[in-house]
Amino acid sequence: GDEWCIYPTYDYTHCICDSLEDITHSLCTKEFQTRRSSYYWLCNVLEIYCPVQWEYGRLNIGFNIMSKRKIAKLIAEGLVADYDDPRLFTLTALRRRGFPPQAINTFVKKCGLTGAQTQLDPAMLEACVRDELNLTADRVMAVLSPLEVEVCASEESLPYTVTVPNIPGLEATHPVTLTTSFHIDTSDFREAADKDYRRLALDQPVGLKHVGLVATVTDMMKDPDTGRVTKLRVKLAKLTGDNKPKAFIQWVCGGVAAEVRDYSRLFYHKCPEDPEQVPGGFLSDVNPDSLKVYDALVEERLANSPVYTSYQFERIGFYTVDQDTTGSRLVFNNTVSLREDSGKK
Repeated sequence: GDEWCIYPTYDYTHCICDSLEDITHSLCTKEFQTRRSSYYWLCNVLEIYCPVQWEYGRLNIGFNIMSKRKIAKLIAEGLVADYDDPRLFTLTALRRRGFPPQAINTFVKKCGLTGAQTQLDPAMLEACVRDELNLTADRVMAVLSPLEVEVCASEESLPYTVTVPNIPGLEATHPVTLTTSFHIDTSDFREAADKDYRRLALDQPVGLKHVGLVATVTDMMKDPDTGRVTKLRVKLAKLTGDNKPKAFIQWVCGGVAAEVRDYSRLFYHKCPEDPEQVPGGFLSDVNPDSLKVYDALVEERLANSPVYTSYQFERIGFYTVDQDTTGSRLVFNNTVSLREDSGKK
């Protein structure tokens, strides 16, 4: 009749839908363990096929949340863009960030199934991603914060072209060309070098990756208003046993402008939903600096890269072409960092 409006509850729809769809095993997380008896009871009362319900521990990953309802709150508050925001751990977000399916499968296999409630460190998943991309991602050079460099003298005739392997140990290669004007990363130059600093400074030369040349600063230009260094002039010498530098840095000649998005932990605490760790609730624990955007330069050959193509930006990390890329704007997401010595300078 139409006297009462009755809406089926989850306890009814769960088992009935599973039965109608010929589900063999209904795999649920531990919070549904108490519902197992009602699941079996209703199927038996209705005399319909009854699937098996199994429960297992939720795959919780630290410094993040997995609940759709709580992610919806993050979206509503403008703290993330959507369910595919690369800072989240939804499957669409992991795909957008560049996590290969093979790496996710490897991670799940390493974790195994358990009935216990666990909180895994995201570094374990990132290690699986890094291992996979190390075998499949082409190496390229990029500078996140470009600093212009002009060559005023060189022992090598410029332009100078060398062939570089796409992936070390494999046959595929690509050419890179150095001319009298190129860019390095701003972070790779200091006016004064301390004892721990190994890269370019006014009194310290640095090597340029792949080309076997050593750069020494002869002059620098600054913005008169901010004091920021805007341009360097250098001389280049051929690398020998007598002038071997402390470090080698990447560089980009010509290049294509790209928006590069770097990500860090979305939450400050490993368990943002734990009221003992975060009394103010998970929304109060969001890291406002979890996204940083750079106006970068990358090698010209990346200009027409398809969405979801992954690269290793030498000395920086692994990056993947984002879906926001257009014909006039190239966008990269930071996938994972490189495995490097944290004390390296």
